[in-house]
Amino acid sequence: MPIPGSGLAKGLAVTLRTMTKRSHTAQYPDVQPQLPPRSRGVIGLFEENCTVCMLCARECPDWCIYIDSHKETVPAATPGGRERSRNVLDRFAIDFSLCMYCGICIEVCPFDALFWSPEFEYAETDIHELTHERDKLREWMWTVPAPPALDPAAEEPKEIAAARKAAEKAEAAAAEAAAAEATPDAPATPGTPASGTETGTPDAPGTGTGTDPAGGTA
Repeated sequence: MPIPGSGLAKGLAVTLRTMTKRSHTAQYPDVQPQLPPRSRGVIGLFEENCTVCMLCARECPDWCIYIDSHKETVPAATPGGRERSRNVLDRFAIDFSLCMYCGICIEVCPFDALFWSPEFEYAETDIHELTHERDKLREWMWTVPAPPALDPAAEEPKEIAAARKAAEKAEAAAAEAAAAEATPDAPATPGTPASGTETGTPDAPGTGTGTDPAGGTA
């Protein structure tokens, strides 16, 4: 059972500790705050990666993303080929008066077209001006910080590993080809019989053996 008045004593202890510390005032806006690297300020749009799949708008719990597009026909790349159609983005807007900064749209985007930007100075006097179109979202894209470095102990990405192995294999093949061209076949030594030729020493005179007709050995 808690002691009566223990909560009040803890609160007074916190107050006393705070009273002994020197206060610090942030000199904003003259001095910009040091924001954490993963701050959620606004959402930047990398328009070139957007394929108008509408996945971000469908998954948004606040329905604050507005996308308009149209289809265009792309001529065939080769004679006799088929024409293709592609989506062209006409409008991409986010209503930040409704956005709750959950980040679901950034997570579900399969083409890396949306990113978090640490920018936070976008207050307006009219709530209607908090709906920012794609031009403003593109400007915020250039304020997105670079991704953090990978953990040195992390596994190498499969794409980089495959590219590195292919490059090493090509370098090894080129080195072998260069070594083969730089080392010609060695010429045969004069006086050395060709392979496959029988060689023998003739018998010395008087040392040969023969068979006597009578069956003896000479």
